[in-house]
Amino acid sequence: MRPHPTLAVYRDIRDIRGDVLRVRAPGAAFGDLALVENPDGTRGLARVIELQRDLVTLQVFHGTRGLSSGAGVRLLGEPLRVACSDNILGRVFSGAGDAIDGGPGLHAEPRVDIAGPPLNPLARRLPQRMIHTGIPMIDLFNTLVESQKLPIFSIPGEPYNALLARVGFQADADVVVFGGLGLMFDDYHFFRHSFEQHGVAHRTVMFINLAGDPVVERLLLPDLALAVAEQYAVQHDRRVLVLLTDMTAYADAHKEIGISLERVPATRGHLGDLYTQLAQRYEKACQLIGSGSLTLLTVTTLPGNDITHPVPDNTGYITEGQIYLHDGVIDPFGSLSRLKQHVIGKATRDDHGQVMNAMVQLYAGAEEARRKQSMGFDLSAFDRRLLSFGERFRTRFMDMNVTLPLTAALDLAWSTMAELFAATELPLRQDLIARYFPADARVSA
Repeated sequence: MRPHPTLAVYRDIRDIRGDVLRVRAPGAAFGDLALVENPDGTRGLARVIELQRDLVTLQVFHGTRGLSSGAGVRLLGEPLRVACSDNILGRVFSGAGDAIDGGPGLHAEPRVDIAGPPLNPLARRLPQRMIHTGIPMIDLFNTLVESQKLPIFSIPGEPYNALLARVGFQADADVVVFGGLGLMFDDYHFFRHSFEQHGVAHRTVMFINLAGDPVVERLLLPDLALAVAEQYAVQHDRRVLVLLTDMTAYADAHKEIGISLERVPATRGHLGDLYTQLAQRYEKACQLIGSGSLTLLTVTTLPGNDITHPVPDNTGYITEGQIYLHDGVIDPFGSLSRLKQHVIGKATRDDHGQVMNAMVQLYAGAEEARRKQSMGFDLSAFDRRLLSFGERFRTRFMDMNVTLPLTAALDLAWSTMAELFAATELPLRQDLIARYFPADARVSA
């Protein structure tokens, strides 16, 4: 039997490095909470992250600044839990799970363990539904599917936060769980204002770690957000969409803690278990038999725009595609949704797959014609029509301000093709052309 958590205060602190301290404290268990009590009376929570016999390593949630070597550590004998009920909808929490929106306390609310057991694989089922976002470059070309784990690859300075916010307030999900890691205050205010302005705050839960907050909270935040999301999906039969930005900040925090623990780095300073740490979070995405679903959309910034950096490189092996955002638009060539074949033409209109392929093929031709033009080659009449198509494609579909339901986007795609190409010039099935090609189409020169 484990000792009662309130009987002993351990003061044999061996060292304090970064947001980590080591203390001799027998009876600790991995993942348990501890209360760190400073001689001046201030207190803070910590979590056991490493055990070496009776030498316990703790992550201090609110940082170790001002923490004395004479502080005491009291083991609480229980893991970290987070409040989860319908009463947390519309609320904002810190990376440690504390309410920071000035609302009423949640001490009496049911709580769930953030390190709960994995879901039984036999309880999962193949994805069958898409999540409509109203963004043509996602819905039409890189369909987001329930239970999918999909990252947005981008670089600092690109509008990935604006894209993530649009998905949050336009997606047809029952609950949106948002997690901001290392956010600037302006970005936090932007997300909160966006959700409130578009009337979805009542079905949104926000977990926020600002750039100046302790690094430890950056590591806890994805687990808090996913624990809440999993509870809504499994126990409450909700379609849950989790949005996390930025997972590179999470990986950097993991690296920083590793340095404090004097662990040997692997690639570019990141630890050898980076893949495992990312996979444990991404693999929470699932669709359950007889229950709800958890879909995960994250942002992964590319340091130096390097796709081979350990964070995007490992992410690519775990996730089911990626949305590649650069130059302010979603790239139709670099983006990929590996699960879209489960819903395209099945949960969507029967021409979806053919239209998607034809539009991308024509845009590829437009890009080739643009390169020929830039090198001074003579262009054919067909090349000039391809160039016109490329301009209309970028304006009508790639523009980040465009919002269209999927059916309207499909109809617009047919109209756009019909404006510039005869039906016989399109790589489409004849039965689809007969049904959807505009009857009054006139090819422009």
